[in-house]
Amino acid sequence: MALPATIYRVAIELSDVDRNYYTHLATTVARHPSETAERLVARLIAYALSHNEQLVFTKGICDGDEPDLWTKSLDGQLIDWIEVGLPEAKRLVKAGKHSEQVVLFAYGSSFERWLEASRKQLLTMKNLQLFFLSAELLNFLVAQLQRSVEWQFTRSDKTLYITCATESIVAELLEIDIH
Repeated sequence: MALPATIYRVAIELSDVDRNYYTHLATTVARHPSETAERLVARLIAYALSHNEQLVFTKGICDGDEPDLWTKSLDGQLIDWIEVGLPEAKRLVKAGKHSEQVVLFAYGSSFERWLEASRKQLLTMKNLQLFFLSAELLNFLVAQLQRSVEWQFTRSDKTLYITCATESIVAELLEIDIH
């Protein structure tokens, strides 16, 4: 018998000064039994920092043909393809051919090796936006992770200010220019 997903109720007060976007996000997200806490937190960061009214979580890890999040137009065309982690470069290139924008929130100790191995393929993409999430940021949020999440995110001048209950962290949002 397969293990069930763990359900998290998430509330994020988002003040994205860089995008002039301010909102209260309330969602429910499922954590697949094989998904790490770091990956779940990376998905939540991606959700908050990429949020728009049409952004949705997909089947993600359960369906290899879907990203972690996406935005589609009313006629079903892909607008945003959003991934977390270190996917194969050819997957991102393929996604870039079918969507207006591809956004990757990368993390992990092997990021530099991944980037070096993927750079040639990624250079062909004109619609890729790449961010790196530090271990310090992910570890902080993992330590605060509960089944009921209440976070405050402020993004200003490529810096993240995050508060969870009485704990806070300031982290640089590293946007990687591959060109």
